[in-house]
Amino acid sequence: MQFKFKDQAVLLLEDGTVFYGRGFGIKGETSGEIAFNTGMTGYQEIFTDPSYFGQILVMTPSHIGNYGIHPEEVESDSVKISGLVCKEISDVYSRPAGIETVHKYFEKNNIAGICDVDTRALVRHIRDKGAMNAIISTSELDIDKLKEMMKEVPSMQGLELSSKVACKEAYEVPTENEEFKVAMLDFGLKQNIFRSLVERGCRVKVFPMTSTLEEIQAWDPDGFMLSNGPGDPAAMKSSIELVKEILNQEKPVFGICLGHQLMALAGNLSTDKMYNGHRGINHPVKNLVTGRGEITSQNHGFVVTKESVEKNDDIEVTHIHLNDDTIQGLKWKNKPAFCVQFHPEASAGPHDSKYLFDQFTNLMREHKAALV
Repeated sequence: MQFKFKDQAVLLLEDGTVFYGRGFGIKGETSGEIAFNTGMTGYQEIFTDPSYFGQILVMTPSHIGNYGIHPEEVESDSVKISGLVCKEISDVYSRPAGIETVHKYFEKNNIAGICDVDTRALVRHIRDKGAMNAIISTSELDIDKLKEMMKEVPSMQGLELSSKVACKEAYEVPTENEEFKVAMLDFGLKQNIFRSLVERGCRVKVFPMTSTLEEIQAWDPDGFMLSNGPGDPAAMKSSIELVKEILNQEKPVFGICLGHQLMALAGNLSTDKMYNGHRGINHPVKNLVTGRGEITSQNHGFVVTKESVEKNDDIEVTHIHLNDDTIQGLKWKNKPAFCVQFHPEASAGPHDSKYLFDQFTNLMREHKAALV
């Protein structure tokens, strides 16, 4: 371990719990809601996932950074987590294709981290006490001063964050074998979503979340894709209204994670803050349509409530989480629209749910054929 500095660092939780360790990345303070990820691999894709914006991430493996940083293994243009907590951080890497250490990567992205933390004890504490805000400090170690800083950290509930990470201007992602045109609403998308569509003959145009239906329809898409993203979906009133308009077009619609939640809210369902959330690449889900189990990649702190679905005759549940029975997928009975809470693009993660992109393209194919 040859870090730029070896000063003591501190992690303060909102309930007053303190963990000490050593700092890496930049020297300073960072704050956000603390969350833990159970994935053993794919840390770079996780760090760059926009859905983590505003969160301090705890990685549960015993060490992070052993295979370094690769320039192509990203899901956005920069690190999106607010800070990182881990047991050990490696300052060397084994992969020849690697270009730098996580420590250097964090320095370039202006991110602070803390290592030498008992992450097993930390995760057990979060599981018992629930999600809460936290501060990592690699400079100020006075706990009373940090507690005063904590008062200024906003709660994730009621917080709109998509506008911080979504694109501001529309752009196209062409394909050589174009069969479909897909309008992608960017709420903080992972790049592997449009890669998965391009692989299936889709020409994708990514639209800002502030786009109007008229602007999107002017491109004449065959279907709509609603991306993942950070924050509380219930706080996104204008986006919910836009999704309602999209659903009324009777064209195929596919939503992932935050897109799933926005579709649910547009369908008059409700969402709620989870006690801990689901984050990792090993979450078991059951497909209620096929009866098959799937291992999925997940990253969300809000969930569609069961009670609201039970009262709605137009929407049915297609997937459930096998650990806690929470809703993981929905399908509209009278529209070519469906959505899932997990990440079928699976970067990082398993590929069990890739078929959902085929399901979406098949819906577009059927819809186009019906127009002929």
